Formats: sequence, C-alpha cells, structure tokens
Amino acid sequence: MRSSYLFTSESVSEGHPDKVCDRISDEIVDLVFREAKKTGMDPSQVRIACETLATTNRVVIAGEVRVPDTLLKKGKDGKILRDASGAPIVNPAKFKSTARKAIKAIGYEQDGFHWKKARIDVLLHGQSADIAQGVDEKGNKDVGAGDQGIMFGYASRETPELLPAPIYYAHKILEVLKEARQAGNGDAKKLGPDAKSQVTIRYENGVPVGVTQISNSASIGDGTTSATASDTTPVNTTPALSLNKSDGGGTITPGGTLVYTLSYANTGNIGLTGVVLQETVPANTSFNAAASALGWSCAGAS
Repeated sequence: MRSSYLFTSESVSEGHPDKVCDRISDEIVDLVFREAKKTGMDPSQVRIACETLATTNRVVIAGEVRVPDTLLKKGKDGKILRDASGAPIVNPAKFKSTARKAIKAIGYEQDGFHWKKARIDVLLHGQSADIAQGVDEKGNKDVGAGDQGIMFGYASRETPELLPAPIYYAHKILEVLKEARQAGNGDAKKLGPDAKSQVTIRYENGVPVGVTQISNSASIGDGTTSATASDTTPVNTTPALSLNKSDGGGTITPGGTLVYTLSYANTGNIGLTGVVLQETVPANTSFNAAASALGWSCAGAS
C-alpha cells in the first residue's frame, strides 16, 4: 500500500434527496415508538419495514408495519377497520404530518418541493403473516432476521471526532453552510437545503499534510425557483513538517529544569501562515519565543 497519496471524500447536506428520505423514515420510526409508549404497547412487538421515496413535490411512504391502535383507522363505532385479508388498516394522518414536519425542518419551501404543498402518499399496511411467523419469538424456536445489512467503519486519530480527515472536513463545511443558511447570513440566505462538498487531502507517509482541493455545490433559490451553483477551489497545501522531540534522556530533581526541544523542519512553503501544530509536552513547560524560528507562537495549553 502506498504511503503518499491523495484521498477524496464527499458529504451531502440534509437537503439531499437521499438524506430527506432517510430523515422521514427515521421520524416515522420515532413516531411509532412514541405512540407505542403512550398506549402501553410492548415495544418488542413493534414492526416497521418502511421505505421513503421523494421526487418533485411528492413523497411516497411504503412498507409493512405493526403499530399501536392509535395509528390505525377506526370506524364510527370505534372499532379498528380491516382490509379484505383481515389486516388492520393504517391511518395515514399522523404519518403525513410527521413527513411534512421533517421536510419543513430541513427547509424546503420551493415550488418544486414544499413541505405544505407536496403530495404525500402513505402506502403502509400490516405485516404479512408469513414474515411475522419468522420474526416473532415464541417458546424456544429460532428467530429469523428481517431486513439485514452489514456496515463497517474504523476510528482514526486524524481528527478530534476520530473520523478520517477528508470526510471530517467535508462534513464540517456543510455544517457551517447549514448554520449560515438557517441564520440568514449574507448570501447564504439565498441557498436551498440541498448541497454537496468534496474535500481532497494529500497524505505523506500515511499522514494528512494538506488540502489540495475543495469542491462545493449548493442549490440556489428565492423560494419559488431553484438552480445549482458549484465552485471548485484549488488550495495551497500546508508545509510538510517533521517533528523531533529531545529531552536528552536525563533525569532532574524536583524543582529542577528540563530542556525539552521541539524541532520542526519546514520543507514546504515557508511563506504560508496559519499552520497550527498540536503537541503534548511535560507539565509546566514554557515557550521560548526568542529562540523559535519562523515566527512560531504558543497558544494555550491543555
């Protein structure tokens, strides 16, 4: 495996169609469990196999569920209505309301997709008896799995959140963009909820040393129409830095002084400012500005 390379990661905002559908599906799961708690339904008996599809001013919510009575249709006599197969009929009202609230929270108020005007179809029905037989626990029988998926990931020391640097900064850019849009700051108030960010980082010896390119795109609209603008920005990379720590290997008596040298060799652009280094040093270490080259300064300690 190469130790020096470029690595690009992409992040999409909460207004991306995939994220919109994920948000609606998640909100529906929360709705069902809230209603189950209110009614005293055993949460282990809840079943939600729900998929959401979104397109121009339309959302389709479909799947099989087992939900509390408060989410089922009832007749004038108060009894639960059932279809031809005998399965209870889902009442779409609360599901539609939940979807609209999610779309509104994301910020969609455009002609092409508006939280109040979008058509929302709820095509949820009771869980089939065949699937229920396989996933319900009874006695000591083996329980089958419903929908299955495999996910993997790893932690990295490259960032405080333990994420790899490219995806960390792609996420951060969209977070800042979202905050500016929601606050109505400057030109950001013209942006729509849908956005995307790509960040390319240069690695040397397996360590991220600089950003080479940032590519952002965002929907732009005045509330009635929308368009997309994008910008690709080459970025000057930060200096390549090497670290050498030396404490002389000696020992000192309490109250004595230990000379601890941090030596940084700058092999990149020495005129570039704003390089920040984080290093752990012994307690009560002081910074000698006079002896430091290239204008280094020390800010804070933790």
